[in-house]
Amino acid sequence: MEETMAYADSENRPIAGSELIINDDGSVFHIHMRPEELADNVILVGDPGRVDMVAGHLTEQEFRHQSREFVSVTGKYAGVRVTVLSTGIGTDNIDIVMNELDALANIDFGTRMIRKEKRSLNILRIGTSGAIQPEVPLGAFVFSHISIGADGLLNWYADRDAISLPDFEAAFKKHVGWNEHLPDPYFVRAGKGMSELFADCTVPGMTVSASGFYGPQGRVLRLPLAMPDMIRKFETFSFGGYRITNFEMEGSAIAGLAAHLGHNAGTVCAIIAHRYLKSSNTDYKPVVHDLVELSLKKLASVR
Repeated sequence: MEETMAYADSENRPIAGSELIINDDGSVFHIHMRPEELADNVILVGDPGRVDMVAGHLTEQEFRHQSREFVSVTGKYAGVRVTVLSTGIGTDNIDIVMNELDALANIDFGTRMIRKEKRSLNILRIGTSGAIQPEVPLGAFVFSHISIGADGLLNWYADRDAISLPDFEAAFKKHVGWNEHLPDPYFVRAGKGMSELFADCTVPGMTVSASGFYGPQGRVLRLPLAMPDMIRKFETFSFGGYRITNFEMEGSAIAGLAAHLGHNAGTVCAIIAHRYLKSSNTDYKPVVHDLVELSLKKLASVR
């Protein structure tokens, strides 16, 4: 699953200690993993408590690290090495995780130099999500072929337009009547290899990654919304053969940073709530368990 690599390497000089913080044990600052501990196949989950559930399927486990919300385990599934890592909630945490995973893969921690030969990771986020289209049922698995970043994270990086879909963005902003005080949304495709891997077993999705759970996903408790008809506008948006299928909170940053850094990434979510039908499934753990097993089998099939 090789991707076209769009690297934005810094000048050929050591990366300063203030920019890449390496702990005394040789691990990277936040996620506390060492380069040799990282597998080529990485599963990301939001909930730290879900790491052990996924890792329960692995043999030959090498370690278990925990630092804040970042819990990690590397082991083998069907003989293939896999790292499982929790991210916590939100694209701000994904900024940390994706940059530190890439540092583990592509920076020499001894010299602090970017490696000349780049390593490309297969990165899959497994999550839960709420659907907004009536034809997407509870319990379905949606793979985000396109992620809509309503969080603004990718706008902080150079060449954002090189990996985004400007025609989608323009049509979306016009249709929704995007509020000028909100960050510019960005549209990013998942890695081609990952999309193809899950094409035969998932609903193809265009997914909004929101910057919060309540207002940014159109929920109203005590505070009114800047765009009161947001959900209806999202439901009715259609472009390039895609409609918006679901909400989650991390996929856009994973897809966007992976595209910039040359990794093959995607997000697959189990639908546990339905905004259109106003229903939810509180007993969703068996569905997530099935999605984990499916995802591990798919990743293990890549040789």
